[in-house]
Amino acid sequence: MRLAEQGTQLFPVKVRYAWPSELDLMARLAGLRRKHRWADWQRAAFSAASGKHISVYAPQSPA
Repeated sequence: MRLAEQGTQLFPVKVRYAWPSELDLMARLAGLRRKHRWADWQRAAFSAASGKHISVYAPQSPA
């Protein structure tokens, strides 16, 4: 949203939830590997009951 003297301008955004497994696949296809996954910023263990996640990816090591 942008507020200006001429009025308010809205910018529509389409959002789709991506499952953690989808993010892992996209990362792998981009040459990354998952290093960590936590349930929150305090690094609590991630589980099926977690409502959010923090995922950390890094470049794959050369073979």
